[in-house]
Amino acid sequence: QVQLVDSGGGLVQPGGSLRLSCAASGNIFNIANMDWYRQAPGKERELVARINSAGSTTYTDFVKGRFTISRDNGRNAVWLQMNSLTAEDTAVYYCHASVRSSRFDSYFEVWGQGTLVTVSS
Repeated sequence: QVQLVDSGGGLVQPGGSLRLSCAASGNIFNIANMDWYRQAPGKERELVARINSAGSTTYTDFVKGRFTISRDNGRNAVWLQMNSLTAEDTAVYYCHASVRSSRFDSYFEVWGQGTLVTVSS
């Protein structure tokens, strides 16, 4: 069994910054992609940023230049540094990972519980 625990959300003023953290624990052989998704009220969950095990990153257009995703493979952890936040960034942010528990297993998907980011003055 594998768990993701994400944290770091909170209330921040427009133009401010937050750093989200996510740590995976449990029976982990390796983790392929680690991602951050978000879901705003009344909207579908959407991908924000992705980082693979080699450190290659992908960002959706609305966060390019403002958000930075990073990871530590040894700690099974991923972070999302969010700068220049706007009200449109208000959402619940979810950590997501593709995990294998052994070299013989297929990858399965794991989600964190979500952390709320509110951008408001």
